[in-house]
Amino acid sequence: MTDISHLTDIIIENDQEGASPMLNGVLGVPDGPGPWPAVVVVHEAFGIDEQMRLQVAKLVSLGYLTLMPDLFSEGGARKCLTATFRALGSGSGRAYADIEAARQLLLARPDSSGAVGVIGFCMGGGFALMTAGRGFDAASANYGMLPKELDTAFEGACPIVGSYGAKDRSLSGAAAKLEIALTAQGITHDVKEYPEASHTFMNEGAAGPAWFRPVARVMGFKPEPEAAADSWARIDAFFGEHLTAHGDR
Repeated sequence: MTDISHLTDIIIENDQEGASPMLNGVLGVPDGPGPWPAVVVVHEAFGIDEQMRLQVAKLVSLGYLTLMPDLFSEGGARKCLTATFRALGSGSGRAYADIEAARQLLLARPDSSGAVGVIGFCMGGGFALMTAGRGFDAASANYGMLPKELDTAFEGACPIVGSYGAKDRSLSGAAAKLEIALTAQGITHDVKEYPEASHTFMNEGAAGPAWFRPVARVMGFKPEPEAAADSWARIDAFFGEHLTAHGDR
């Protein structure tokens, strides 16, 4: 299992209008002097748990300065989940200010190369798509919900890499629809659907709290190591190309 012991819990100080006044986050810094390309991680609907920390640690192991803001900082998932999903659908709300605060913190760090990508999983994958046109240099959406207005959603978007599972009944046909939309709008992209994968297939273990796991089993949500390894290889190559190319300060 990926080592998460070197990750640091931090408070993200920010002056973004509408952002959480006490925004928590998880920071991961690669070994060595840097500077490194940076990545904002947007977590799943269950918030920052062990599986999401593992995703941060994975990016750090690949050489990315990584920060995951806690979109549920103002009351936890139970209080914030509905409002956060509402923001995901509408394109506005506190979640976007919090993601931007994380981006600005990474940009301001002396060990950042000046290029920042965004990656999300599940709910976070939807936010990665929705923020692809908001100052990021590359975006990675992993089994993320598609924007409502696909015909116009990606105007001015950065390059996007997307990974979906063919057995994910919650996002049936999403990969094909995303491929068509990105091609039509001229966005550089790499979208792939994995035949044996379902939702949360990039997690190393079961998704969500204990009470959710029987539901996850019924839905077929589970890790798929081969698909996950291929997804990470594609993401690393894609970020390596687009973040390194735009990383000169």
